[in-house]
Amino acid sequence: MSKRQRAKVGRGVQYVILLAVVVVGAVLADWNKIGEYFFNVEVARALFPSVITTALLNTVVYTALGFAFGLGVALLLALMRLSSVGPYRWISGAYIEFFRGLPALLVFLSVGFGIPTAFEGFNLNRNLTIMLSLGIVGSAYMAETIRAGIKAVPGGQLEAARSLGMSHARATTTVVIPQAFRIILPPLTNELILLTKDSSLAFVLGATLAKQELTQFGRSALTSYESMTPILVVGLCYLVITIPLSVLQQRLERRFGPGGKGGQGSGA
Repeated sequence: MSKRQRAKVGRGVQYVILLAVVVVGAVLADWNKIGEYFFNVEVARALFPSVITTALLNTVVYTALGFAFGLGVALLLALMRLSSVGPYRWISGAYIEFFRGLPALLVFLSVGFGIPTAFEGFNLNRNLTIMLSLGIVGSAYMAETIRAGIKAVPGGQLEAARSLGMSHARATTTVVIPQAFRIILPPLTNELILLTKDSSLAFVLGATLAKQELTQFGRSALTSYESMTPILVVGLCYLVITIPLSVLQQRLERRFGPGGKGGQGSGA
């Protein structure tokens, strides 16, 4: 057999195996129970409109707060990491490595329960706690992304700005950072998607119905209705957020990535 024939036979075998797995799964599955347990229309109807007006909205708000705070901290960390002042680089590096190495759940527990315990009378409201937790987690990753974006800007851009009489700080702020953000927009969008999913960890903090995000809402409904339908509905709500963000990320990559129109113009 030729190489092309062997490849064709190999693909055929894979298709047969895949079809066999699907057929076996379809035969063994209890479709009546699956329909009742996962696709209960009455249970799904009972979740609306609260799943949208409360849980989905809270998830979007928590994610936006965490991303905004984390982006500000990440920019500061990135500039510290690139600073010529040694202690700034050490502090930034230690922060990034420390929080990138910790599970996000531990950060939520530390901020939600550790800070009020360590500082008596210093109680954080739920929005602030989630914002700090998500921001701390996200900033450690976004800082490295921003640092890489700043370093990707051609050095001649900074030199040209300095030759026009700009100070180093002004040139960095008005020339380098805007160009760096054009480069890092796609990975920042990906980080926003990750923070959307990390917002589910807010369930460890507890909340009233009005403050629940999607995961906690689904967990409560799962207990109330004894059905997996709420989890399916909540999963679809997450996809309503993340799929448009994924599409946006792909478009930004085409526009500002290597070979994109925005990428070609940034070095001019």
